[in-house]
Amino acid sequence: MSDKLTVSVLGTGIMGAAMARNLVRSGHTVRVWNRTRAKAEPLAADGASVVATPAEAVEGADVVLTMLYDGPATLDVMREAAPGLRSGAVWMQSTTAGVDFIADLAAFARDHGLVFYDAPVLGTRQPAEAGQLTVLAAGPVEGRGTVTPVFDAVGARTVWTGEDGGAGTATRLKLVANSWVLAVTNAAGEVLALSKALDVDPGRFFEVIDGGPLDMGYLRAKTGLVLNGGLSPAAFAVTTAAKDARLIVAAGRRHGARLDVAEASAERFERAAAQGHGDEDMAAAYFASFEEGKSGE
Repeated sequence: MSDKLTVSVLGTGIMGAAMARNLVRSGHTVRVWNRTRAKAEPLAADGASVVATPAEAVEGADVVLTMLYDGPATLDVMREAAPGLRSGAVWMQSTTAGVDFIADLAAFARDHGLVFYDAPVLGTRQPAEAGQLTVLAAGPVEGRGTVTPVFDAVGARTVWTGEDGGAGTATRLKLVANSWVLAVTNAAGEVLALSKALDVDPGRFFEVIDGGPLDMGYLRAKTGLVLNGGLSPAAFAVTTAAKDARLIVAAGRRHGARLDVAEASAERFERAAAQGHGDEDMAAAYFASFEEGKSGE
């Protein structure tokens, strides 16, 4: 099979749009669909075909890539796409859908003759735009020759976690990784909030940890977004972070782990969203430390 494929991308938010652009740059034929068509339209200038329905997007596609809000949204869109699906097509399911929903998506794939890959990605806007995501993937060996060129177009690295996409091993690893990312994001925000409350220059804190084991680039990047007014456009939005935090809490609870930090993270993200910061970068959870969602920064 040629490594130049017809790929349909369903969902063109922050991540889906960047992945679609990199697929076009890699020489693939790309069709895109988004519920709000205006979000997909800019991709036409990059060489993608913008279509009106999921069924039109997937017609004759070698690979269907879903990057939607959550599991239920993904299943709804795939049901709309069903009339156009080709038996034997590969489905690269990259939505962070949660452990409990992967089996339902895999069952849909079986019912429609699709080769299913549980393939969430690690990374935010900048690595997505650069094609430097890490793809976490689980799925059958026999279909990997088709899906690998897509992984290579959107990511710098693929980590295989198993041969059964329906077992959700890639999604489980994604939730573990996200639990760390969301915890660090909220800890970074609270460092700034406590500094403000105690009238401590945050720069003094960075002086103290500079170059030591407590220092990290991610901490400086996220606090920098708050301190320097870089919360929009979001690399990863507050509302999406809240959704992922709830998926992490639910997964832990279902498997006997109480995740107090993840629960608190979800509450902070939800509070920041309620204060009007939902579309900003998840670093805006910082504002949840203040009653009115403002701090004078």
